[in-house]
Amino acid sequence: CQLSKPSRIRDGDCDGGRYNSEDCGWDGGDCIEFNENYPNCNVSDPSRIGDGDCDGGEYNTEECGWDGEDCIEYNEKYPGCHVDRPKSIGDGKCDGGDYNTEECGWDEGDC
Repeated sequence: CQLSKPSRIRDGDCDGGRYNSEDCGWDGGDCIEFNENYPNCNVSDPSRIGDGDCDGGEYNTEECGWDGEDCIEYNEKYPGCHVDRPKSIGDGKCDGGDYNTEECGWDEGDC
């Protein structure tokens, strides 16, 4: 297991990428529970799964448990709204683009 920051192995946080590999012992054991719960979830920062914030993109997928259930309410409210930063919806600023669509509630009224 060759890493630039070996101190991140077995530090209590599941790190993604090469840390979460068989060669690195699933980040020294830090990623075992994550891998059991989300065996097909491949994200760059597993600690964002289930952290209380709905993250979009690769995190808000069935494989990742809808971001560890952080996105359940968002997905129910905006089922057709697929944006990278769901917490930007309704933040008081019109984000435009994919946020300013009927599916996203016109950025929850910000636009």
